[in-house]
Amino acid sequence: MPLFRRAAQAACVVAALGAVTISAAAQVPGRLDDSTFWRMSSEFSEPNGTFRSENLLSNETTFQYVIPELLRTIKPGGVYLGVAPEQNFTYIVALKPAMVFICDIRRGNLLEHLMYKSLMEMSDTRADFVSRLFSRRRPAGLDTASSAEAIFAAFDSISPDTALYRQNFDAIRNHLIKDHGFDLSQADILQLGQVYDAFYQAGPELTYNFPNGNGFGGGRGGMPDYYQLMVATDGTGLDRSYLANEANYRWLRDFEVRNLLVPVVGNFAGPKALRAIGAYVRAHDATITTFYLSNVEQYLFQDGIAGQFYENVATFPLDSTSTFIRSIGGGRGGGFGGGGVRLGSVISSMSEMIQAYKDGRIQTWQDVGAMSHQR
Repeated sequence: MPLFRRAAQAACVVAALGAVTISAAAQVPGRLDDSTFWRMSSEFSEPNGTFRSENLLSNETTFQYVIPELLRTIKPGGVYLGVAPEQNFTYIVALKPAMVFICDIRRGNLLEHLMYKSLMEMSDTRADFVSRLFSRRRPAGLDTASSAEAIFAAFDSISPDTALYRQNFDAIRNHLIKDHGFDLSQADILQLGQVYDAFYQAGPELTYNFPNGNGFGGGRGGMPDYYQLMVATDGTGLDRSYLANEANYRWLRDFEVRNLLVPVVGNFAGPKALRAIGAYVRAHDATITTFYLSNVEQYLFQDGIAGQFYENVATFPLDSTSTFIRSIGGGRGGGFGGGGVRLGSVISSMSEMIQAYKDGRIQTWQDVGAMSHQR
């Protein structure tokens, strides 16, 4: 379908969402009430889909490497889009957007973000949060000045606590349903429990491919685990993770308390989710400054639907600094370098990519890589 016909179709999709969510031009709100948050999450979402794996955390060890360059170009106060779970938190605390949408084809990812939201809102400090996240009793000697390395080293030897796990999950469920009033189904509660159970079972050694082992090579020699990701650096020796220091965590916690991170279920090439997000941002006179993609485009090319994704992005309100973040690794045989080498995170101009698509210069995943760089 031609680009401009799709744009007209998008207007119909947005109109169907209703005036309550897509209002007249106004600034991005500094806080969403619970009912608006849930309505946006629900109305913007598409039906639940599937992916090749139920990734509960990142497997990208160099995802921080692009942050120094992003900080030189991206101004705080825009709107951030992302996919997948916790790696977004690190980008968010670095870039300080005014609002965030996380769009993932799996409803399980939406539920994982609701789990994080609940745990952060109930935890004043990083040590309390990590205790709840992994259902481990908080060890002595940790305070707000402790490094991420010190916190995770302390928890690494603590055994999981079944009673704490049950207490925490009850608190998560009650916080979301009773305190926030989110309309979670019984199927949602079951899947939410399965997500939280994985963190309980694996603890800080949780990896991307849980429960099928801890990486291709086994143990911490394969896929990075949660511990390793939280003490990774930006390539200059600086740990920018959302748990690197108390200031990062508190900024993100406050962001979650104000309901400004909205998880959405959607296919990047689908007809609704990305277009609804873009329409909301445009209606609030804002700009999408950053879009973290991981390597989703690779799979869109494999499925023959990458063009629909770029046509969706072409409807976004962008400026000259709007930037894609992507991983150019893709698992075994999926990296641009061949042999399954995971080459790390890269960036590219969103506007230039869309123009290249319109000009016919993007035909393959390799074309995407040729337009991407790290710094």
